[in-house]
Amino acid sequence: MARTALGAIAQTLRGIGVGLRSGKRVVLTVTAAVFAFNLVAPVAILSLARRPPDFFTFNPWLSRLPEYLASEEPLAKKLSFLSQMAIAWVSADNKVEGIDWGFIVDVPTLARIVLASLVFGAYFALWSYRRRQGEGLKAARPAGVAGAVTSVFGLTTGPCTLAGCGVPVLPVVGLAFTGLSTATLTMLTMLSRLSFVVILSLMGLAVVWFGWRPS
Repeated sequence: MARTALGAIAQTLRGIGVGLRSGKRVVLTVTAAVFAFNLVAPVAILSLARRPPDFFTFNPWLSRLPEYLASEEPLAKKLSFLSQMAIAWVSADNKVEGIDWGFIVDVPTLARIVLASLVFGAYFALWSYRRRQGEGLKAARPAGVAGAVTSVFGLTTGPCTLAGCGVPVLPVVGLAFTGLSTATLTMLTMLSRLSFVVILSLMGLAVVWFGWRPS
């Protein structure tokens, strides 16, 4: 039984490796496209639903990052800080008081975007490889596109200390609508996080399935 399981794992890894090597261009193209989409779509959604952005900046503190890394601060404190560090943010003023909306790209958000981009890059590379092997898999392409598009719903805004959004974390789609109750926004936040996990899990399983199928 163990030998059979190890054989299946080895076959899957070989299949994934062959598919990725044969589809390097697809991996790079899809990864870059999904990465850009996940950065641009939240701003586009909020711009259309609320108001266009009027401010963008990279975190000015980033210029001091090398100095901080070389400092005598405890490693645990450095890792804790870096794991939540804001990298850039874009926002729109409400023209009366405060900020109407803000989207912050911090380390957790960037990590989610990179992970999603790599998973979808691998998915489409393996799908393309299997098609060249003569397999139909007609439904795989629209399913992958739908997954890539809906992955943006798993993104959330950053801390309100930077964006002034009113609650600690908001799903981008939830922030696009005004007048929602705190309970509704909390539910949307949970659903957005769950949707991201579900979509990435399904795409990951699809990558494994593509790799396992005999060539």
